[in-house]
Amino acid sequence: MSAWSKRGSYNHEYHHKESNYVVKEYSSSVAMEERYEHKKQARIQEVVRTKMDCKYIREEPMIRGPHFLVRLRSHTVFENTSVQLFCTVEGYPMPIVKWYKDGVTLDVSSGRYLVETKGGIHSLEIMRCCTDDTAQYTAVAGNLHGQASTQASIIVKRFKEDEETCPYAWLPFTASMLPKINYTKINITFTEKFGPVFSAEGGSATLSAAMTLNPNLANLQPEAQWYRDETRLADSKWVKIEIGRGYTTLTLPNLFKDDEGLYTLRMVTKGGTAEHSAFVSVADGPPPVPGAPGAPMDIKIHDANRDYVIVSWKPPNTTTEGPILGYFVDKCEVGTENWTQCNDHPIKICKYPVAGLFEGHSYYFRVRAVNSQGVSKASRMSDPIAALDPTEFERLHAKRLGGKLDVVSYHDEVEAEGKPPGAPSGMYASETDRTYVVLSWKAPKYSSKAPMWYFMEKSMADSNAWQRINTQVPIRSPRYAVFDLAEGKQYQFRVLSANIYGISEPSEPTGRIETQELKGVPSAPGQVISTRETDTSVLIQWAPPKEPNNLIGYYIDQCVKGSKAWTSANHKPHKNCRFVVSGLTKGETYVFRVQAINELGLSDESQESAPLTVKAALTTPSAPYDVALLNCDGKSMVLNWKTPLHSGGAKVKEYYVDKRRSGTDNWREVHIPAFKERLYKVEGLTEGAVYQFQVYAANLAGLGAASEHSADFTCEAWTMPEPGPAYDLSFCEVRGSSMVVEWQKPVYSGSGPITGYCVEYAKKGTSDWVTANEKSVSHRFLKVTGLEESSSYVVRVRAVNEAGAGMASMTSDPVTAKAVEGSQEVSCVVDEKSGDIVMSFESCQMNEGSQFVWKKDYKEITDFSKGVVIKTEGSSSKLIFKNADKEDFGTYSVSVTSTEGISSSYTISAEELAKMLALSYDIRHPIIPLKSELTYKILERGRMRFWLQAEEISSNVTYKFFANNKELSGADPNKMGHDVATGIIEFIMDHFTEENEGTFTCQITDGGGKGQSSLVLIGDAFKAALAEAEYQRREYIRVKEGPHFSEFLTLQVGDDCSVTLVCKVANLKKESEFHWYREDTEIIPDVKPDLGSGLCKLPIKLFSLKTTGVYKATISDDRGKDMSQIDISGKVFDDAINKISQLAGASAAELVIHCTATGIQLQCHLKYYTSEMNITWVNGETKLSHSDKHVIGGTPAMATMEVIEPEGRDKGMYSIVIADPETSHKRTLDLSGDVFEKAFAEFQRLKAEAYAEKNRGMVVGGLPDVVTIMEKKTLSLTCTVCGDPKPQVSWLKNGTEVEPDDQYSVSLDQGRFASLTIKGVSMESSGRYTMIVQNKYGGESVDIVVSVYRHGEKIPEAKPTLTPKTIIPPKLPIEIPQSKSQAAPSPAPSAPSPAPPKPALGKGAKSPTPTRRK
Repeated sequence: MSAWSKRGSYNHEYHHKESNYVVKEYSSSVAMEERYEHKKQARIQEVVRTKMDCKYIREEPMIRGPHFLVRLRSHTVFENTSVQLFCTVEGYPMPIVKWYKDGVTLDVSSGRYLVETKGGIHSLEIMRCCTDDTAQYTAVAGNLHGQASTQASIIVKRFKEDEETCPYAWLPFTASMLPKINYTKINITFTEKFGPVFSAEGGSATLSAAMTLNPNLANLQPEAQWYRDETRLADSKWVKIEIGRGYTTLTLPNLFKDDEGLYTLRMVTKGGTAEHSAFVSVADGPPPVPGAPGAPMDIKIHDANRDYVIVSWKPPNTTTEGPILGYFVDKCEVGTENWTQCNDHPIKICKYPVAGLFEGHSYYFRVRAVNSQGVSKASRMSDPIAALDPTEFERLHAKRLGGKLDVVSYHDEVEAEGKPPGAPSGMYASETDRTYVVLSWKAPKYSSKAPMWYFMEKSMADSNAWQRINTQVPIRSPRYAVFDLAEGKQYQFRVLSANIYGISEPSEPTGRIETQELKGVPSAPGQVISTRETDTSVLIQWAPPKEPNNLIGYYIDQCVKGSKAWTSANHKPHKNCRFVVSGLTKGETYVFRVQAINELGLSDESQESAPLTVKAALTTPSAPYDVALLNCDGKSMVLNWKTPLHSGGAKVKEYYVDKRRSGTDNWREVHIPAFKERLYKVEGLTEGAVYQFQVYAANLAGLGAASEHSADFTCEAWTMPEPGPAYDLSFCEVRGSSMVVEWQKPVYSGSGPITGYCVEYAKKGTSDWVTANEKSVSHRFLKVTGLEESSSYVVRVRAVNEAGAGMASMTSDPVTAKAVEGSQEVSCVVDEKSGDIVMSFESCQMNEGSQFVWKKDYKEITDFSKGVVIKTEGSSSKLIFKNADKEDFGTYSVSVTSTEGISSSYTISAEELAKMLALSYDIRHPIIPLKSELTYKILERGRMRFWLQAEEISSNVTYKFFANNKELSGADPNKMGHDVATGIIEFIMDHFTEENEGTFTCQITDGGGKGQSSLVLIGDAFKAALAEAEYQRREYIRVKEGPHFSEFLTLQVGDDCSVTLVCKVANLKKESEFHWYREDTEIIPDVKPDLGSGLCKLPIKLFSLKTTGVYKATISDDRGKDMSQIDISGKVFDDAINKISQLAGASAAELVIHCTATGIQLQCHLKYYTSEMNITWVNGETKLSHSDKHVIGGTPAMATMEVIEPEGRDKGMYSIVIADPETSHKRTLDLSGDVFEKAFAEFQRLKAEAYAEKNRGMVVGGLPDVVTIMEKKTLSLTCTVCGDPKPQVSWLKNGTEVEPDDQYSVSLDQGRFASLTIKGVSMESSGRYTMIVQNKYGGESVDIVVSVYRHGEKIPEAKPTLTPKTIIPPKLPIEIPQSKSQAAPSPAPSAPSPAPPKPALGKGAKSPTPTRRK
C-alpha cells in the first residue's frame, strides 16, 4: 500500500464562505477511518445547519455554487472485489452530481454500478470489478450558480498478481492520473466570429462564435472558456453561456459598465487552444437628471464581519459632466427590496465602512455618485454577503466517545475549571485606511464552557494613555475594525480577553500603526502616443503618472480633430498603459487624451496626442498559395500562383520565387530582380529532376511569408496533344443562384489550337463535379447558373482542342452563392438632356484604393476613341456612350477592386440598342419647350417689353422677333437679349404706338432644337396696352419734374408688434412740406418726417378697430403736389392683425394664475394684445365666451380670462389659442388639484379682505390735523364715521385712553357722528389726540394735535404735519354674510398681520396703542 493509505493523520480543509477550520481525528484502520470520516462530516454538517438556523441566516437567497467538502480518493483493488468512491458537496440550491468514466457519462442503467445520494453525500459502488473498470472517474456537481468537479483513479489488478502498488494509485486527488496519454490533435477553425460591441447601460449584448473541428469526434469536444480581461466567466445572473457542438454563445442580458472589457473565447483541447477576442463597450445610460454623473462600478466587499463590512468601488468617468462631489452607499437585506442609504452626507473617497449590520443577515450593496447637477443611477448591486463572524466555525470541536463520533461542539463549551482566559497574542493591522484600521490577533488557548470575549484599547503612539474602544459591545471574534481615527496619525493597539471569571492581561501592544493620509488624485499621465491599428481602431499608449497615489486605472477620451466634442473611449477604468480604441470612423482624424484615477477621483487630463487618421496599419502581405505548373519543355517550367489573401494594407508590388530539389532542405532564389506578374518561367532546370517551388510577396512594408511549397514537379517536356490547364480563375457577379467565372488561356495549347472551354463545379467538400456548359464556349468567361443559395462551390476549367479536353485547372477557392448585402445592379438609360446612352452603377462598398473596372464581353475597355467615357464620382460610376452606333450591343460588366467582390453586368441586345438610338435622336433634335409663351410687360417711360421663357437654352441660342411678319430690329433705341440661366428671351420696344397693333412672333433656334411663340394684340387688348403705356409715359414725366412719392404708403408691423405707416418721397427741396392726415384731419406726429432721407414714418399707437380709417400723406412745394393714401380697414386691417397675432403668439409666455377679489384670473403675457386678435380660451373641450362667469379681456401686454366666483366645477385644463392664417400657438394650464385649491384659497382671502376694506370702520372727514385754542375755552372735535356694522369709537390722549368725566365728553350719534368735547381747556389739555374707529372688519385711527395758549399770548403758528391714517386690521377669520340661498363660504385663510386685532373699547377699558400700517 502507498504511504498515503497507511495509518496516520488525515487532514481535510473545510471551507465555509471565507472561514477555514480544521478537524483532526485518528482511526485504527483504513476501513474504519473511511467510515469514521463520513460520519464525522455528516455530523459536523448537521451542527452547521443547526447553527445557521439559530443565527437566522437566510440560506435560501444566498448565492452559493457547488463546493466539495470531501473529494474522491483513488483506489487499487483486485478483480471480482467491490470498491466504493465517496464525495461530499455543498451548495444552494443543492447541487446535482453526475458521474463520468474517462470523460464519458457513466451508464448507470447497465446494472454494474450503484449510485447513491443522501443529503450532500454521494457514492459510486462497483460490485464486482474487472480490468475494464480501470479508469479515471469524475464526479461533476452543478447548480444554477456553477459547477465543480473531483477526480480519482481506480486500478483493478488481476487476482494473485504481485501486489506491487501502482505508482500513481495513491497520489493526492489533485495529482492522480492514468499513464501518459498521447492526445489527438484537434484543429479548430472559427467560421463565425463576434466583433466589437457598442451598447449602453440597460441594454443587452450577445457574443456568438461558430467553428469547425478536424477531426470532429463526439467524445473529444473542446471546452469553451469565456474570459473578460483575463477573468474567467461562469453562468450567473449577469452572464449566460450556451455551449453546443460547433458553436458557443455568451449573453449579457442586462448591461452595466462592470461588463465592459476585452472578451476572449478560448476553445481548449488537450492538444492546444484556439482563441478570439473583441472589445465590449458599455456607455452610461440616460441620467436621472440632465448633467448627473454616470454610475459607479465594480462594487467589492472587504473584511465582512458579524456587524460591519467595508465597501469599495471605482468612480465613473466625467468627460462631459461636472466633477464628482461624493458618493452615497445603499444597502438592502437579501429577501427584501428595501434599499436604505448608509451615509447622510456624500463621501469623497471610493471606500466606505458600513456598520450596524445584523449578525447572520445577508445584504446587497450599491453606490450612487453625486455632482452639482444631481445624483446618478445606482451601480450594479454587489454579490450578497453575510454578516458572520469569520472565526465562528474555527471553534467547532469533534469529540470521539467510545470509538464513535458522538459530539460536535465549540471549544468554549467544553467543561473546564472556571478561570479567566489567557492573553491574546500576535496582534497586527491587516488593513489601514484614512479613518479606520482592521486589527487581527491570535486567540489564547481556551477550554472553558464560559463564553469568551475581547476588549480593545488604543493609544496615541508613545503616549501610553490607553483608551477602551468597545465599552458597549463585546468583541467575540479575533478580528475587529476600529473606526473614527484621525487621518495621518500614529496609534498603538492592544487587546484583552475576558469571560465571566475575569479579564486577562493585555496583549503586547502593536507597533506604530499610522493611518493613511489623503494625498490627492494622481498626477496627469505622460505623453500620449497613438498608432494605427485597423480600419476602425487605434492603439493608444501613454506614460504612467509620476505620482500614482494608489492608482486604480485610466480613462481614455477621444475627439474628432477640430470639434472639441470629447467622448469616452472606455467607461470602466483600464489598468494598463495601452488601450485599443475601437469603433472609430475610417478616414476620420482623431486626437486622444488620458486621465488617471484613484479612489479620490480623476487627475488632470494629459496633453492631447498628435492627430491621427484612422486606417489599417501597413503589414507585410500574407503568403501566396496554390503554386501551379502551366507548362514544361524539359529545360524550364512556367509557374503560376494565387494572389495573397491579405495585401497588408498596401498593393503587392513584387514576387520572389525559390526552388529546391525534392527531398532536400536548401532553397535557392531562381532570379535576382523581383517581378510583378504572377506568371513566371523558371529556366536552367535539369531534365528529369523533381523540383519544389515556393513564392514570396512583397509590399511597402516588406517581404511576406513564404507560400507552402508546391507539389513535386518533374522537369519532363509536355508532349500530350490535349491543352494544358487554364489559370487565374476569378469570379464576379456572385448571386444567390449564379456566378460568372473568368479565366486565362492555357500556356500550353497541345497539338492544335484551342477551340473552347468547359467549366465544372462541385459543392465544397465533395467530389461530385458537374459540367456547367453542355457545349464548350469559345470565350473565356461563363455564367454558371442553377446554384443553391448560400452553398459554397469550387470550380475548375478545362480547355478543349481537336484532341479533346485537356488538364483541369487548379481548383478555385470556395465561393458562396450569396449576393453581397446591399449590392445593386447596373442600370442603362438614355439621358433626357444630352441623349447619351448611360450605364450607371452604385457600389455598396468602397475602400481605400478601390477602383471601377468596366468591361465589354469581360474584356476591359481601353479604347475611348469612339466617344466612350467613364465618369466616376465617389461610390458611383457611369459608362457613357456619346456617339453610340448599332455595333455597340453586348454584355457590359463592372467590378470594384479592393472590395468583397462587388460587381454587376448588363446585356444590351441589338433590338434594345435600336430603340435607345431612336430615343437619343429625338432628345438631340427636340422642339424647344417653353415655360411661358410670348407675352408683354409695360416698363417705365411707357416702353413695351415682349418676352418668353424657355425650359433651357444654351449660350449658342439664336432668335428673331417679328411684328405683322416684319422682322424687328434690336438697334437703338430698341433692345434685344437673352439670359441662359433663366431661359428668358426679350425684345424691348422703345415707343409703342397705334401703328403697332397686330401679331408679334418670336422664333428660336438652339442647336438642333427649334421653337416659336406668338402674341396677338388687337382690339380691346391693344387699346388697354396702349393706354397703360401712355400713362406710364406721363407718370415718368411727373416723377422727374416735381416732388413725388417714390414708394407709396404701406402698413408695416415690426417684430415688437408695433404698427407703422411708411412711405418714401423723392425729388425734394428745402421748401417741400410733408403732412399726415386721418379722415381729412391732420395728424401732428411726435417726430417730424425725415425729409433728408426721404423716409417718412407714422407710428399708430394701440392698433385696433379704433385706429382704422383712411390715412393720407401729401408732399408739396412750388413745383407741385403729390399724394398717397391707404385705407386701413378690410383686408389691410385683417392682414395687420394676422401678423400681430403671429408675432404675439410666438412670444406668448406660459399661463400664470393671478387671483383677485372677484375670481381666479389666468394671464398670458405677450408682446401685444388687442381684442381684435383671433384669441380663443378653452376649458377642456369647451370654448369659452365673454360672460358674467368668464370675463375675457386684457391689456396691451397681456391677455386675461377671469373665472368669476369660482366653484369646484370650474376645475379643469384651461388653454389659450392664438391663431393666425398660417399657424396657431397654444398655452395650457391645469387648474385642478393643489393648483386649484391654492388659487381658490387665495381668491377667498382677497375677497374677504376686499369685503373687510369696504365695511371696516372709517373716518369720512371733519377732523383737522392741528387745533389751536385759548385756555379756558371749550373744544369740540367732531367728525363723521362709517362702517357696517356700525363702528365703535374711542379716543386717546398721548396714547392713553380718554376717560369721560366732567371735562371730557365722548359721544357717538346715530352711529355716524363722533365727537370729543373738552370743557375749559387748560395748558395740560395740549397734546396729540387719537380717534380710533373700528368694527369686526377693522378700522383706522386719526391723530389731531391740540395746542393751548394763554390769554394775551400770541397765537402760536399752526404747522400741520400730514400724519397718515393708521389702518387697523380685521379680526381673523373674516366672515362674509351670505344670503339664505347661498351656502356659507369657507372662511378666508389667515394672513400674517403686524399685530393681533384690537378689541372694541368700552367705558372704563384701557385702549392699547394701535399699530400703525402705512
